[in-house]
Amino acid sequence: MELTESYTLPVPQRRTWEALNDTTILQASIPGCETIEADGENAYAVSLSASVGPVKARFKGRMLLTDIDAPNTYTIVFEGQGGAAGFGKGSAHVTLEPEGNESTKLTYTAHAQIGGKLAQIGSRLVDGAARKIAGEFFKRFSAQVTGETPANGEALEAAGEAEEDEDESEDTSRANSAEDAAESAHTGKGSKSWKAWISKF
Repeated sequence: MELTESYTLPVPQRRTWEALNDTTILQASIPGCETIEADGENAYAVSLSASVGPVKARFKGRMLLTDIDAPNTYTIVFEGQGGAAGFGKGSAHVTLEPEGNESTKLTYTAHAQIGGKLAQIGSRLVDGAARKIAGEFFKRFSAQVTGETPANGEALEAAGEAEEDEDESEDTSRANSAEDAAESAHTGKGSKSWKAWISKF
């Protein structure tokens, strides 16, 4: 998978760089992030929950910052394990460029490999989920660095999306239960499909 995006942030380049290296801001900005802790020089241990289609899991991994040229660019090398859900690993090259005195253009190109159940649900679904997560990250990140809070409309929209995700999860769970019942009736055993097992995370 390859993903390239650009965003304009309403803060100076130096402030953007500092925020990108602030674990408190990053934890508040990354969707589903539970913890980010220092794990060596320019390295961080990360724990987060994520959903990609029918696959939902808690991932634990590590990020390493390399090729650092403050406050202009660095490369993030990452890897994460999500148990039976699968794994992900890759890198992202991040570049900052000033746009006037009070804005910064952030561009990144990410390359990633996935395996396990994640690799079985289709690249289009995975790409769509990655773009949605990235978009949400930069919306939260921008709010963090400017000290702004989402408008009421955005908050309601976010709540609606969360409710849709919950409804989808419930529908998937019901469908998986029906699938399990059919499978058990056919095999005469109490075995469950991987989808039902994954839905527990």
